[in-house]
Parts: sequence; structure tokens; C-alpha cells
Amino acid sequence: MSETVRDFRNDPSAIAAEAKLRQRIATARPLELIPDVHPERIPQHVAIIMDGNGRWAQQRGFPRVFGHRNGAMAAREVVVQAGNLGIECLTLYSFSLENWKRPKDEVDALMDLCAMYLEGEREHLKREQVRFKVVGRRQGLPSHVTDAMDKIEETTKDCTGCTLCLAFNYGSRAEITDAARAIAERVKRGELSPDAIDEDLFEQHLYTRGLPDPDLLIRTAGERRVSNYLLWQISYAEIHVTDALWPDFAAADLHAAVRDFASRDRRFGGIRREALATSTEV
Repeated sequence: MSETVRDFRNDPSAIAAEAKLRQRIATARPLELIPDVHPERIPQHVAIIMDGNGRWAQQRGFPRVFGHRNGAMAAREVVVQAGNLGIECLTLYSFSLENWKRPKDEVDALMDLCAMYLEGEREHLKREQVRFKVVGRRQGLPSHVTDAMDKIEETTKDCTGCTLCLAFNYGSRAEITDAARAIAERVKRGELSPDAIDEDLFEQHLYTRGLPDPDLLIRTAGERRVSNYLLWQISYAEIHVTDALWPDFAAADLHAAVRDFASRDRRFGGIRREALATSTEV
């Protein structure tokens, strides 16, 4: 460990930082439907790239894993507030296939943190009627992580509230490749005619099958790229970028993102409503 990076576990300032975050989450006021936004303008599916955990920790002189741990706590607040707003599906980008390139101690810590988070949230999500789903490759993950994934999915499979998806060991190019390979195998076995392959069938072979496409993509920490995330699914998603680092992303930030989304004119390849109205009046 670098001499400029302090051990956070018994550091008073680290303990204070975590206590402050816990207090913020515990006292967050519920965000009910935004008064000046029609319920139909609330996004059905919100996908988030949770960026900035490492920078948040390093700004405070702590190792990156300290930021990841606080980021996991912040995720709980966002899940609760998303449900209050009427968002039906929330997908969080937690660990990408490219993240294996990070230092081994950070990767190991992320694996342990994932398993602990899933174990700790399992009964809470069931009580809140949140269905949990993991999207990504299970191959190559430690057994304690995949066991935790299996348990939380099984525990919440019959929940009827919003759906929380964790994109873990995920890469969109890999997802598309896996889907193409699965379809090719079906064609090879004679189960499927090439003429039957269309967008709907392809989507049935994606990790996200059965879920609606994201309406809104939020990226924190001011980054303006999609980072191999849900490339097929975000074709028509609106993108909202905030400078807030993920552990600092609070209820008000989600509120602002949804308000921004509601103000957009989603055209899906068409023309603006104002232009359409003008053309019909001529």
C-alpha cells in the first residue's frame, strides 16, 4: 500500500465519512411522484453507470475499496427512491469484464463486497417486494459470489414490486456475442431456421431478456461515454450525466435526472412534436 494511502478500517475520518453517509441514507425523505411531472413521463427502466467510487475515496486519502464500500451503501438509497418514484426497473453497472484488469487486491475486495451486499440485502429486498436479477457472465466468478447471486434471485423471484438488476461481470459486446453464439448453436442443431432470426428473437437470447429497454441512462462522475454497457438496449435511451461521484449521488440527484428525462422530447427516429404539429397545420 502506498504511503500516501492510509488504512481506513480504524481511521477516525473514514469512520466519520461512513457515518455521514449512513445518516444521509437513514434520513432521506421519500421522493413521491414529482408534482409537475405526469406519471406517464416517469421512466419505466433506469440504467446507471455508477462511476467515481475510486476517486471519491482517493480524494479523502483512502484506498479505492473504501469508495466501493460506500458506493454499495449509496445504492440502497437509490433503490428505495426509485421505487418511490414509480420506476419499475433499475439496472446498476457494478463490475465490467474489463474490471478484471484492475489490481488483484481491488478485484478480490470487489468480489467479497458483492457477496456481502447480496447476502445483506436479500431479506430486505424480499420485504420490499423487489425482484433481483443478475445480468452478466457467471463463468469465472468465485463460488461465494455465484452462491450469493443464486440465493438472492431465488429468494426474490416471486416479488411483485420493482426489479433491481445488477450488471456484474458484464460487457455488452460479450452479451451480444453470447447471444449470437446461442442462436448459431440452435440453427446448427436444426431447432431454428435462419429466416426466423429477427430482433425479437435476438433479444430473447440476451442476458436482459424479459426486461424492458432502458428509457434513461444515468452516468455519474461527469464521464460522457457508455463504457460497453447495454449497447443493444440503450438504442433509444435518454442520457443524463451528473458530476456527482457515485457515493455522493443522493435522492435529489435522482430527482433531477428524472425531471431532465421528463423534459425531453423522445422521437424514436421521428420528428419533434412541435414540428409535426406545424406540418399538419399547413
